[in-house]
Amino acid sequence: MPAIAPHHRSSIGRATIGDQLRRHARTQPDKVAFISYAADGTRSVTTYGELDSWANRFANLLVDLGVKPGDRVASMARNSVDVVVAYYGTLKAGAAFTGINVMYRAAEIRHQLEHAEPVVVVTDPAFGDLVNSVKPDSTTVVTFGAHYDELTAQTPTSEPDVHIDENDVAMVIYTSGTEAAPKGVMIPHRNFLISTAPAWSWGLRTGPEDTWLFVMPFHTIAGLGSMTTLTLMGATLVLPATVDPAQSLTIIADEKISVIAQTPTFYLALARDPSFGPDAVGQVTRCLTYGGQVAPLTISAWAEAAPDAIWGTYWGQSELSQLGSVGWFTTLDDIPGGDASWIGKPVTHLEIKVVDPDGNEAEIGELLCRTPSVMLGYFRDEARTAEVFRDGWVHTGDMVRLDSDGNMFFYDRMKDMIKSGGMNVSSQEVERAIHAHPDVLRAAVVGMPDPYWSEAVTAFVIPRDGVTADPESIIEHCRSALASYKAPKTVHIVSELPVDAQGKILKRELRTSAAV
Repeated sequence: MPAIAPHHRSSIGRATIGDQLRRHARTQPDKVAFISYAADGTRSVTTYGELDSWANRFANLLVDLGVKPGDRVASMARNSVDVVVAYYGTLKAGAAFTGINVMYRAAEIRHQLEHAEPVVVVTDPAFGDLVNSVKPDSTTVVTFGAHYDELTAQTPTSEPDVHIDENDVAMVIYTSGTEAAPKGVMIPHRNFLISTAPAWSWGLRTGPEDTWLFVMPFHTIAGLGSMTTLTLMGATLVLPATVDPAQSLTIIADEKISVIAQTPTFYLALARDPSFGPDAVGQVTRCLTYGGQVAPLTISAWAEAAPDAIWGTYWGQSELSQLGSVGWFTTLDDIPGGDASWIGKPVTHLEIKVVDPDGNEAEIGELLCRTPSVMLGYFRDEARTAEVFRDGWVHTGDMVRLDSDGNMFFYDRMKDMIKSGGMNVSSQEVERAIHAHPDVLRAAVVGMPDPYWSEAVTAFVIPRDGVTADPESIIEHCRSALASYKAPKTVHIVSELPVDAQGKILKRELRTSAAV
């Protein structure tokens, strides 16, 4: 039998993320890829043809700067088309892309740069001095604007002649670190082409006709992963300069946004803005949410303003190249059993089981997964990779309940389970009970060290606008809805909750603030 030509290694049949951008440039060069808003309100449009040409220029610049296949290129910049160009250019050069949280300070930036060892860092002018002050001597910094334009002015728009394989690392996503030091999740090209993008298409009902309000930061899997999937599909993404609620609502109306995907914090912020209403969001058809529970008051406010919108709740992890499960509802009555912890059913590419501490299958326990979109491992961390990859499954660290119909209900992060008086308490369950109190807008629950209880259930509550919430009333409300040991021992009334760049609540900071 003659040898089979390795078509997956050549442009004939290769399946890499950058290849799909080239195909878009050939088949739909004038299709709008991005609509961008600058801080001064200036609007600009980028087509798929332009995006591919600019990405090729950047790829050739990287080659000139000594970037080789297998290297890393980092970005510390706010969402912009420049970052997308740098991302696709990095992949076309055969390197892996990693993002740095723009909220990081010098020590945090230095740690990630020392761990990832990027050959090149691209950055906004606002962060240039900071990055230069902590970067290793071997790293080149390219600053967007005049410096970037000067460097790319003479580079060709043709793709560089670089060997890239679908199993090569496309991105190194550093986990949010809400509980521990961030880990670098290595994700290859193939995951998006054969698993993540198809799962998005079927599970999240996405396609090229969608216009997305895109505010998920590009240093996260939610941001970089979603942008990758949507541009692979040929959708249109709208990038606002900020996540200011008033500006976001204006853009949603003007651009006729059809899809939004964000954490519950964002939807709540929009609903509280004076300009929120049918004129602003009435044309939205899908509201996707992740990273926490949407408060009932938020759902009711959106139901009045966008009556045709359907909610999609989904769960995922960087280790699974983002998407794991999805479920759809219009009102809370649509949720199985009325349980707001519902995160839907596994997408078609995900195989799951739920196990107890002894590894036996159970109704409630740790969620284990197998999928073609599983990460390659943690960058330069074999020990933690081995810990997560045990017995042929990905151990997610998330506890769920699985019912007889295959519905999954998020129980808690294993690290967020509270051990109080010898009993396990789910912080999520207590939060749901608190959200049912009429005076509560948002709540978060943690366990605090206690000499008697071991950990005392402790709540942080944002009251509804114009309401003075009474901690004792909230505690009594929880005692009437939950077993007494689950009720908070202490309730702190606060004006805001600490969140990361995506709006996920940082429970480690709550524990620190309560300990002071």
